[in-house]
Amino acid sequence: MKSHFLTRLNATLLGLALLTFSTAGFPAGGNYSSSVDLEPIMDLLAQGKYQTAIDRLHDALDLDPDNPDVMSLLGYSYRKTQNYENAQTFYEWALRAEPDHRGANEYLGELYLETNQLDKAVEQLQILDNLCRTNCKEYSKLKQMIDSFQQSASSS
Repeated sequence: MKSHFLTRLNATLLGLALLTFSTAGFPAGGNYSSSVDLEPIMDLLAQGKYQTAIDRLHDALDLDPDNPDVMSLLGYSYRKTQNYENAQTFYEWALRAEPDHRGANEYLGELYLETNQLDKAVEQLQILDNLCRTNCKEYSKLKQMIDSFQQSASSS
């Protein structure tokens, strides 16, 4: 049952990311103000070409090593390849560089859900609540995912 839930959760996350990619040019969340041209990387992510995106993001990080947008997207890309350890590392680095980075906070919460750490996901939701008072898409997306996770867990 958990396997089915994780498959549904991953499909939902991908759908939401693709919707955001296509409408805004950037993944959901984020305070994307990068001097790095992220659009070609966003196209790769929208196509599910995570490893190629990882390679390009590492190149971008070499040019701009303190860029929280690039670090957050590296975390996102690693999470999509289920390399949760690297994903968490890059989310944490992004949040050290910019603690108020909504995208990294949301994505870290999603990682926690994917690794069955509901309590930590709720902590990330609280951080987003403090940042945007429930009035941002990052909060709304993570809240929806937490609610779905809890509903699925209670019906198991």
